[in-house]
Amino acid sequence: MAITPAISIGELALRAASAHESVPERPEIEREVIELFDQNRNSLLRYALSFGLPAHDGEEVAQETFLALFRHLQMGKSRKNLRGWIFRVAHNLALRKRECNQRAAAQTESHENRAVELIDPGLNPEERVLFSQRQQRLMAIVQALPEQDRCCLDLRAEGLRYREIAAVLGMSLGAVSMSLSRSLARLIVEEQR
Repeated sequence: MAITPAISIGELALRAASAHESVPERPEIEREVIELFDQNRNSLLRYALSFGLPAHDGEEVAQETFLALFRHLQMGKSRKNLRGWIFRVAHNLALRKRECNQRAAAQTESHENRAVELIDPGLNPEERVLFSQRQQRLMAIVQALPEQDRCCLDLRAEGLRYREIAAVLGMSLGAVSMSLSRSLARLIVEEQR
């Protein structure tokens, strides 16, 4: 079910709650979900967009994630590492959404557009060209990374700790460390060129 951005998280919670007859802690759960929504929405949306999803699909992934969180908490399931849980659910939803859309070309274009938006307007034309070329080279390196390495890099950029990344991607802590080291080494080598 697609949910429009105009629906508040409270309305999402009420809709989910209406599907269940007995909701003992609904106000507490609603407050907790709203708090987590406020804290993580932007980074979760950026993470969903890193899969090359269009903005409206990223918003949908974020909304579905928090709706799933509400249901998860409503059913009395584990509250351990909810931030990692949220990113894991968003990860899975974004993968499914991307597979359905089959937009490999749009993914590359999205990253290029994002790089262009970062250009400093105070730069002269020659500096803009050099900056744009550098960004394109770095984005090409990121795009050439294996998907798991890209996901590790994106999650780290969103501020997740190594343990959280490991939980989100179902990897060992050592594998996360190796992946990030490998990815950063490739970027550093390119940066020094």
